[in-house]
Amino acid sequence: MRLTILLTALLLSACSQPPPITSHFLAFGTLIDLTLQGVDQKKADEVTAIIEEDFRLMHHSWHAWDPGPLGRVNRLIPSGQPFSVPPSVLPLIKIGTELAEQSGNRFNPAIGQLISLWGFHSSDPSGWTPPTDEAVQKLVQANPRMSDLTFNGVLMQSTNPTVDLDFGAFGKGYGIDLAMEHIKELGIKNAILNAGGDLRAIGSRGGQPWRIAIRNPAGERPLALLKVQGDESVFTSGDYERKYEHQGKHYHHIIDPRSGYPAEGTRSVTVLHNDATRADAAATALFVAGPDEWFQVAQAMDIRYVLLLDSDNTIHMSPAMAERVELLVENPTIKISAALK
Repeated sequence: MRLTILLTALLLSACSQPPPITSHFLAFGTLIDLTLQGVDQKKADEVTAIIEEDFRLMHHSWHAWDPGPLGRVNRLIPSGQPFSVPPSVLPLIKIGTELAEQSGNRFNPAIGQLISLWGFHSSDPSGWTPPTDEAVQKLVQANPRMSDLTFNGVLMQSTNPTVDLDFGAFGKGYGIDLAMEHIKELGIKNAILNAGGDLRAIGSRGGQPWRIAIRNPAGERPLALLKVQGDESVFTSGDYERKYEHQGKHYHHIIDPRSGYPAEGTRSVTVLHNDATRADAAATALFVAGPDEWFQVAQAMDIRYVLLLDSDNTIHMSPAMAERVELLVENPTIKISAALK
C-alpha cells in the first residue's frame, strides 16, 4: 500500500511540472527561440526581454557590413597603422585567431572580402552574379588570415590590408554562450536557446532530455535526432542556409579560404560540444575540410561528436556521435571514422 501511494505521489509530482514556455524574437538575421522550463509566464517574459536586448547589442557590435564597432575595425585595418579595438570586438578576435589556427585556417574569420565578393554581405543574396575567377584568385593569393593581426598592448594592426573580419561563422555561437551564461545568472536552470537551428541547452525538459532534430538537406524529414541534457550545444553548417542560383548552378555561403569558392563535397555538418562558440566554428571548419579531411580537423579542434553528410548523401560520423544519434533516414550509407576516438 505504501509503495502504491509513493508511486502515485511521484507521478503527480511529475505531472505537476508546468509546461515549457517558448518566446521568439529576431536577431543575427534569424529567428531566436528561447524555451524555459519550470518558470511562470511573468518570469519567462522578464528573462526574454533581457536576452533579446543582449542579442540586439551583440548584433550591432558584430555586424560585418552595417555601421558599428566591427565595421570601424574593418575600415581601419587596411591603413596598416595601430589602433585600439573596441572591447565588444576584441574577445572575438582573440578566440577567432585561436580557433582558426587549430582548424588549419579552414575556419577563417579574416576572409570578409571574399564573402562580400560572393554576395553574402547582403540580407538577400538572391539574384547575385558570381565573381570572376580573376577577382577570386587575387584575394586567395593575398591570403588574409587572423595571424596577420598583431597586438602591442591594447593596440592592434594588420600586416595584410586584405584582412576583413566577418564573425558570421562563429559569432552566433559566441553570442549564444554569452546569453546562456546570462540566463543562468537570472536563476534559470532548464532552458534551450535556439538560433535558426543552432542551439545550446542546459538542464532538462521536465526531467527528460531535450530532443533535437537535425535537418536533412535532401528531404523534409529530419536526418537524425539527438538527445541533449546537462549543458550541450548543437551546431550545423549546411549548403542550404544562405545561397543563390546563377545559370542553373547553386552557390552557397560557406567559402573555402583555400580556393576562394564555395566549399564542395559536403551538404551539412553537425557538431555536438559543450562550448557553443567552438561548435559553431568547428561546423564551418569541418564543412570546408570535407569527407576526406574532417576527422583530422575534428581532432585538432578537440571535437568528439561529428555527423557529416557528403554530396553523395553518405553519412560520416565519429564513433562517439554514432553512439548518441538516432538516424531517421531509410537505408543510409554510413562511414564511421576509426581515426577519431
